Amino acid sequence: MARPDPVLPGQESVWDFPRPAICEATSAHIVIEHRGIILADTRRAIRTLETSHPPSYYIPPADIRAGTLRRGAGSSFCEWKGQAVYWDALLDGETLSSVGWSYPNPSRSFAALRDHVAFYAQAFDRCSVDGETVVPQPGGFYGGWITSKFAGPFKGVPGSRLW
Repeated sequence: MARPDPVLPGQESVWDFPRPAICEATSAHIVIEHRGIILADTRRAIRTLETSHPPSYYIPPADIRAGTLRRGAGSSFCEWKGQAVYWDALLDGETLSSVGWSYPNPSRSFAALRDHVAFYAQAFDRCSVDGETVVPQPGGFYGGWITSKFAGPFKGVPGSRLW
């Protein structure tokens, strides 16, 4: 088991986040930019919180640039949220494959996520929370966004498979 990092003033420890996971509304300003195009801009996101993970932010469709998403290939299953589908982003002639995911029919506890889309930060030039550029959660599969407001260590680093 990992040893939590010290929590600095103004931080939350991801080790204090619940398991099983939860979701909650946030008024944080979430922006996704790529090649000078704003893909998403919202203060109405839903964030998911799970022990050892930085938050993932789910954006309502009205706050995602119209005409930029296309259903992507594949799916996955979350024991708490349900069956996820993936999304491609189409930006200025460029296709970014499987850069977002959503839960069309989430479990009852995650009903707020219906029709909202979360995005992998590493796929874009800049993703930010309240103006701070995020660091993608390590590990490739995970979609959390790390900012200075969170103390780790974060699931996805080498050796964290069994956390």
